[in-house]
Amino acid sequence: MTIRSLLATIVGLCVSSTHAQPPTTNPPAHNVILVMIDGLRWQEVFRGAERALISKEHGKVEKEQPVLDAYWRDSPEERRQALLPFLWGIVARQGVILGNRDRGSLGRTENPHWFSYPGYSEVLCGFPDDRIDSNRKVPNPNTTVFEWLNAKEPYRGRVAGFGGWDVFPFILNTMRSGIPVDDSIVPFTAGTITPGLETINKVKTEIPRRWASANFDAIVFRTAMEWIPANTPRVVFLGQGETDEWAHEGDYEQYLRAARRVDGFLAELWAFLQHHEFYRGRTAMLITCDHGRGDGAVFPEKGMKDWNNHGAKHPGSDQVWLAAIGAGIPSTGEASDGEFTLAQTAATLAHLLGEDWNAAEPRAARPLGTIVWATTPVTP
Repeated sequence: MTIRSLLATIVGLCVSSTHAQPPTTNPPAHNVILVMIDGLRWQEVFRGAERALISKEHGKVEKEQPVLDAYWRDSPEERRQALLPFLWGIVARQGVILGNRDRGSLGRTENPHWFSYPGYSEVLCGFPDDRIDSNRKVPNPNTTVFEWLNAKEPYRGRVAGFGGWDVFPFILNTMRSGIPVDDSIVPFTAGTITPGLETINKVKTEIPRRWASANFDAIVFRTAMEWIPANTPRVVFLGQGETDEWAHEGDYEQYLRAARRVDGFLAELWAFLQHHEFYRGRTAMLITCDHGRGDGAVFPEKGMKDWNNHGAKHPGSDQVWLAAIGAGIPSTGEASDGEFTLAQTAATLAHLLGEDWNAAEPRAARPLGTIVWATTPVTP
């Protein structure tokens, strides 16, 4: 099935109108899936491919024309649609998308480090922690909103994580939390294991590794798509990391391909959620990143190649974005003003389920009003 036909199928399956405003309050979601796309810049999300990077000099692109044919269009709106057709064809129409700095929507990290572990922990806990200042495999000392939910009776044993990086079991502290977390590298054996998952587990041990601590997004996604229908978790983390890996290699073509591929995975996931009886009509999906990247166009002293880096020494890599669609999410589309931080994600996720993370964790940032205003208020 092509992306075009898949999007057409999704449009037909979705219950809510793309233009209808939601009622004053909606019931909470029954399930939430949090998708994080590692290091995908807001620039590509909202402007599409960057012309200066489609070059050998700045993006290691050997043959420009095929990349231009695939991703270059006359306007930012056309370019972003070409790169991320599901995000702009479905999510932006039926949900919310924040972080377009060209329109005054300003997203940032609260942590001062602007790299992965601090970013993921901020998202999952709702606050930065000075102790988390590296990507070392150290068990997260803080309770994540996922661990907190997993300890509550309605969600116990119904929380899971899937990611393409071997640090995720430490970030979600699976040894303490009891949450099954697939790191995409070792076989995943939690819960009900289908024949398809047995095959994926075998493939994991057989394919060559390009990166020492990470794996390809397809392995992560196919594992999740085999496991979720068989185990029907209520709260899921899905981490996709190739965008960051290819960016660190300075390969802009592969970075764009990875972004397009993840967009296709999201379209497939959303179509599945609309078909499956357990998830249809009562599942929210949050989509965001853990950090941004350097912006050589804004900070020329760093050079255009700074796009492949991130961290406190690379201005612009604290700039982030966030999108949401599904149960309890208003159909307000692209935000044109306002500020938000990654830390607000944890309380937003809990609020969508009718739970109050701020009462349990006072350090956590408040939920995003632009997302949860249409949801039934949580009882204090």
